[in-house]
Amino acid sequence: MHYIKQCVTINKQSEISVFSNFIIFVCTFDIFEEGRHIYTFENRCLQNPGLVLGDDTVKIILNTKGTMDDVTPELKRLLDYIDSSEPEDDYTRELEKEVESVKKDDKWRVSYMTLQMRYNEKYEEGMERGLAQGLEQGAHNEKCKSAIAMLQDGELSYEKIALYSGLTLEQVLEIEEDYASYTD
Repeated sequence: MHYIKQCVTINKQSEISVFSNFIIFVCTFDIFEEGRHIYTFENRCLQNPGLVLGDDTVKIILNTKGTMDDVTPELKRLLDYIDSSEPEDDYTRELEKEVESVKKDDKWRVSYMTLQMRYNEKYEEGMERGLAQGLEQGAHNEKCKSAIAMLQDGELSYEKIALYSGLTLEQVLEIEEDYASYTD
């Protein structure tokens, strides 16, 4: 959000244009069931629809099953091609040739698979790190709960609470300070 504010501020001050971002989804079903071929969304405030975020991000959902006359004939033929895989004009025939060419290109397939493997590795690394952090945080929370229970009991010194809970003396004192200010 900070980046967006900076872009908008720069744009207003020095007339530097912000590039529009388009996110395009192509669906072989009508997600909203309104019969449209195209649904276009912008970022607007829900409480004040006239207030636009100004990040120039447009989300477009194309639907191959649309029934309205709401797109150009060229786009309609492309959507029909995506839905049926039968080219009907020069553009979709050229597109079909490119798709077939890429499918046969072993170098491209290896590159794509390598990229997918890297994504999978990064995902697994992230999951492992997240799990390790979660376990570490859970163990720390349990130590804090133990320290709080011992502090509430009032029978042990701060040093013994630190020893028994596995926390440092500084952490126990910080918990005591936080707990005292919370109960006041």
